[in-house]
Amino acid sequence: MIEVEGIIVSERDFKDTSKIVGIITPDHGLITCIAKGAKRLKSPLRSVTGKLTYGKFQLIYKEDKLSTLVDADVIDLFKKIKTDIVCISYASFLLDLAEQVMKQNTNGEIYDLLIAGLKKIDEGFDPAVITNILELKYLDYLGVMPILDCCAVCGRTDSISTLSARRGGYLCNHCRQDESVVDEKVIKLIRMFYYVDLSKISKLDIHSNIKNGIDKFLDEYYEDYTGLYLKSKQFLKDLNKII
Repeated sequence: MIEVEGIIVSERDFKDTSKIVGIITPDHGLITCIAKGAKRLKSPLRSVTGKLTYGKFQLIYKEDKLSTLVDADVIDLFKKIKTDIVCISYASFLLDLAEQVMKQNTNGEIYDLLIAGLKKIDEGFDPAVITNILELKYLDYLGVMPILDCCAVCGRTDSISTLSARRGGYLCNHCRQDESVVDEKVIKLIRMFYYVDLSKISKLDIHSNIKNGIDKFLDEYYEDYTGLYLKSKQFLKDLNKII
């Protein structure tokens, strides 16, 4: 039996009364557990086996096999997130994304970034911006980080004029071909997003056009370099069309 801190990123029904849950942890990566009887009304596991449950979990742990969830002490249920359809939609995407990234890289920082991001959304910070920050930072753990310190083609650090997902990051005037010129604020904020400490963010006030530019770049970059397709991301796109 071990106790691990973690957050439930996925859940599915198993037989009539049980669940299979995925828990991201800082020290053991992604752990898949069976929560026996969790669907029963009187089960103590019923209230602690939903997605977005952040806590300390007692497990019968089996490395690379199905572990068993025995009990859990909740640290945070992120109740404020759960009262807002927009926030819960972004949070669900982040859970899905972190799970996929953790399948390729078990670095504990993936977990730390997820928790820090969810806390900021729960505190009322713009969920779209927080999500973009995590999307950018997670590219590092996928091994496909865009080049944001110099021109992705020639390495020049001066005369940076635009940003190209297809060509891997910043482009200078000399290397830009038919790429459209991106707003200077988009170029600067993309780099800031990569270096910013999420826990120290105290203010976010970004114009919608700039946010859209950042989101467009990240969507194109993920499509070109990661191969990840998440239904929760498509749901976000559809949601943003109607709000």
